Amino acid sequence: MIVREHFDRDLRHLQDEILRMGSEVEENLVTAVDALRARDLKRSQRVIEADHWINQRQLTLNMEALTLIATQQPTAKDLRLIAAVMNIANELERIHDYAKGIGRISLMMNSDPIPAELMAEFPEMAAKTGSMLHRALDAFINRDEALVRAIPAEDDIVDELFNKALKKMTEAFMHNLTSYEDINRLGWANHNLERSADRVGNICEWVGYMITGKFEEYV
Repeated sequence: MIVREHFDRDLRHLQDEILRMGSEVEENLVTAVDALRARDLKRSQRVIEADHWINQRQLTLNMEALTLIATQQPTAKDLRLIAAVMNIANELERIHDYAKGIGRISLMMNSDPIPAELMAEFPEMAAKTGSMLHRALDAFINRDEALVRAIPAEDDIVDELFNKALKKMTEAFMHNLTSYEDINRLGWANHNLERSADRVGNICEWVGYMITGKFEEYV
């Protein structure tokens, strides 16, 4: 009985760390976009530096999860939780890589102002992705299958914003309003935001697997 209590405590710790990591990733994704728009290079640098902590948490979570498998006797339900934790941690690390990439793009563009129209969709993309991530982790903690199934469809909104931003960048380049280098860099930032939302969809699929025992693609 005492052994099981310790095991349950360790499982709760893994879940708490996933929430902590997810909160940091959500915040830094939004911060990366805000810093790019405001040309706040110090904030961009902080997002880049935060990636070290995210990478370390991802590694530590995976090692702790593997240790539980090796030293305890997890049930099938426990194993689904552990598998979900490991894969969600991996997806969170990748999302933060995208945030870090936006930070690096900001530094590459120095402090020169960016035409506001070219970044008009970025804040909404970041906010929508952050909202999707926040609710996916709520579903993880609350074992809410209905919620986690509903979230991935919202990726269509991010895709629409991505295409709208891409069209503006193409038009700006064709009319020589912005240099190729800047358009290319903004294009990568746009791509990073779109891929971040895709990664949230992956998180939802792992949460669904944890709840139901069946892995499904939701989109």
